[in-house]
Amino acid sequence: MKIASFTHQGRDSYGIVSGDHLLDLHPLKAQVGDDLAQALARHSLSKLDAAILAELPRLAMTEVRLLPVIAKPGKILCIGINYATHVRETGREMPTYPMIFTRFADSQTAHGAPILRPKASHKLDFEGELAVVIGKRARHVTEADALEHVAGYACYNDGSVRDWQKHTIQFIPGKNFPQTGAFGPWLVTADEISNPQDLTLTTRLNGEVMQHTCTSDMIFSVRQLIAYCSTFTELLPGDVIVSGTTGGVGAFREPPVWMKPGDIVEVDIESIGVLRNPIADE
Repeated sequence: MKIASFTHQGRDSYGIVSGDHLLDLHPLKAQVGDDLAQALARHSLSKLDAAILAELPRLAMTEVRLLPVIAKPGKILCIGINYATHVRETGREMPTYPMIFTRFADSQTAHGAPILRPKASHKLDFEGELAVVIGKRARHVTEADALEHVAGYACYNDGSVRDWQKHTIQFIPGKNFPQTGAFGPWLVTADEISNPQDLTLTTRLNGEVMQHTCTSDMIFSVRQLIAYCSTFTELLPGDVIVSGTTGGVGAFREPPVWMKPGDIVEVDIESIGVLRNPIADE
């Protein structure tokens, strides 16, 4: 199942993707939840049968404006330096523990919406990543049980303002400029992805392949990340772990490649879909 968050005629909602249409869940919000995060917390979507779905309003994808998959996550935990190829291009040593920084919910943007190049810097870089959306409370979870706590997966572009990222050893400033973290186009439920470590991920800039990898290149797997993060914090439904990017980022190319207004960037993950965003100035 694919589930997208969207706005239609001034009203925020979410729905099930059916071809080029959405089955709007708004009429069932008292039963399933006001938004996708609440629906995940209630574990209500799996209880919908075909007869109920057949009665839902059908909206063409062209009629709606998509929102970030989870518009207001309680936590967005981003993993830095988590692909061997990216470690090699940065010249760093292999990490012993996951490098974790946070992204604020209001720094996100949706599929089709612009990623903004900020006034403060033109060093805006792309990072194609697999986003993991938590579906069940997780605290002190073992690696063996970790995937039981996943609601599903989505594409993420952790747009990074590199000079601000490097002001200190803390990444947060360069990772939280408004409308730089693209999240979409939808959530693919975990039952459709048996192994998150066996997905092809490709990032394209204006049609040119910039990053291409398999998620098996992660240093810390999705299982390991959930186990680690659930040890120092409580993961709740709707929380997001952005699992890191591979080699090929713009900052380490010769010459560096920065995204600029008019560019189109795409993050394409096997079995999920394509997250596409134009670049615009703030």
